[in-house]
Amino acid sequence: MTQSGLPESIDRVDIRITGTLARIGIPAVRIALGIVFLWFGILKFFPNLSPAELLAARTIERLTLGAVQPDISLPVLAAWESVIGIGLILGRWLRGILFLLAVQMAGTFTPLVLFPDETWTVFPIVPTLEGQYIIKNIVLIGAAMVVGATVRGGRMVPEPQQPAIT
Repeated sequence: MTQSGLPESIDRVDIRITGTLARIGIPAVRIALGIVFLWFGILKFFPNLSPAELLAARTIERLTLGAVQPDISLPVLAAWESVIGIGLILGRWLRGILFLLAVQMAGTFTPLVLFPDETWTVFPIVPTLEGQYIIKNIVLIGAAMVVGATVRGGRMVPEPQQPAIT
């Protein structure tokens, strides 16, 4: 038995697996997050393909007091999300990309307040399908936080450092 309480052969496999996960986990999260943003962004370039486009357009119109109409807001939002996706996939310009993501995410939650009849069947505990679509963004925010923790060289390690014994 090892210090981990596992038989030695299993412990060796466990060490390799956790080492691999530590090495590829954050890039995998970054790329997956990028794919989601790029995919959802591209859909908004084509009318009636994104299930979120009408709610997004109405939200932007309301937030800008009618100054930004859907014919402007949807292509801008599509480009914004696509840029976020491309930046995450490439792993480039992450500080700026994550800033764009944070601003975009702040906007995505506003329909829960602006359009409660469309986002809740029972406020605030039973979201509609649109409300669920919005609430799932909490996971995207968590993933973005993990990616953000690496912009200054942070990384994941498979095992914590053992304190030096003196």
